[in-house]
Amino acid sequence: MEKIVILTGAGISAESGLSTFRDEGGLWAQHRIEDVATPEAFARNPALVQGFYNARRVQAAQVQPNAAHQALAQLQRDWPGEVVIVTQNVDSLHEAGGASGVIHMHGILSGALCAACGHRWTAPPEMAPDEPCPACNAPSGRPDIVWFGEMPYHMEDIFDHLTTASIFAAIGTSGEVYPAAAFVHEAQAAGAHTIEINLEPTGGGFDERLLGKATETVPRWVDRLLMAKT
Repeated sequence: MEKIVILTGAGISAESGLSTFRDEGGLWAQHRIEDVATPEAFARNPALVQGFYNARRVQAAQVQPNAAHQALAQLQRDWPGEVVIVTQNVDSLHEAGGASGVIHMHGILSGALCAACGHRWTAPPEMAPDEPCPACNAPSGRPDIVWFGEMPYHMEDIFDHLTTASIFAAIGTSGEVYPAAAFVHEAQAAGAHTIEINLEPTGGGFDERLLGKATETVPRWVDRLLMAKT
């Protein structure tokens, strides 16, 4: 059976109301990345970093999955082969839309990680600057988020999936930052048909492109795939 591997980025959640890096007036516009999204920033000013992610956690809890998230969940349910969703997003909108087994390569806002012992747990709505770890008691709790300068999670599993994919789709992502920028080439080398679904084309060298809003293009693409299998 044909296996589909899908990479999603901020563009798929933007229509649910979550701001992207580039949005003017959004959370990211109010902070420099190096002040809130690096290990050095957390060591320097944990109160600022925790406050930033507390605000992101509140924002993410207020939004709902959109038609694009729901369409991918439908594809998982109805496609005769395996459908693997890899996301660069730290929200839980894929899961809220009905998807399962989502690979969060950049971590997730609802998770907490102990910087001292590596223990993971469900983050409280508001994490303190000296958030205690429930396993080792160290005041080292941080968001379970991959910060700039850190290695994304689950890379071995992701590349294993890419080398066995028949179709690879990148949705709502610029595809310009490595290692995600290499995904399309990895899938193509394995013989996969590659498609970009985005507002604007990127330079990724995809076999096919669908341009437009994710809430319109993704359901249309999913319908096309499923109709071809009936």
